[in-house]
Amino acid sequence: MLRILAPLSFGIAGIAVLLWLGTWQLERLQWKQAILADIDARIAAAPLPVPTTPDPVKDRYQPVALQGQFAGQTLRVLVSQKQIGAGYRLITALDTEIGPVLVDRGFVQVAAPMPALPVGQVQVAGNLHWPDDRNSATPENDVAGNTWFARDVAQMAAQLQTRPLLVVARQISPAEAGVTPLPVDSSAIPNDHLNYAITWYSLAVVWAAMTLYFLWRNRRPKTKA
Repeated sequence: MLRILAPLSFGIAGIAVLLWLGTWQLERLQWKQAILADIDARIAAAPLPVPTTPDPVKDRYQPVALQGQFAGQTLRVLVSQKQIGAGYRLITALDTEIGPVLVDRGFVQVAAPMPALPVGQVQVAGNLHWPDDRNSATPENDVAGNTWFARDVAQMAAQLQTRPLLVVARQISPAEAGVTPLPVDSSAIPNDHLNYAITWYSLAVVWAAMTLYFLWRNRRPKTKA
């Protein structure tokens, strides 16, 4: 009896743990979907004036509308677009009534000529953002060579002498020829909880099959040689 009871108990315990992990991941999936829905709603909301003292947590993705004139150096952030290839995000200072701020104007391919800055007043509709582009494998920005690998807002603001504030443009009027806006969205935020749940449930099925097989083998009468 002990020969059956011990592996049976071990099998049931393993199945229970794996099923619990799968269910927990489904709960995490609902939690993440709610967060992403809130972010999407915030991104698509009506624009508001730029806060006097923006909060990187509370005001992230806040839609804003600005008017001003681009001036000075354009910083190039190396990125890659699917089915397009390597290119640069163009970050330029926009002189506004609240002072100069950073504007992510959009994307140009590496091989394309750098577009000239729009002349005169422009209107920018976009979202406040404090991007988290840097990880342990990200090189340091080549400030002297004007090749940036991460949108480090504080460092860029110091380089262009602006407020430490980045607006990622959704639309610039008049539109710039050759520059494709890359507005913020939630697509880059990982949400792998469904895959994790499927993995844990699949392991539970495998564990159950192995347990049944082991019990079946133990119950088989041993043949005498």
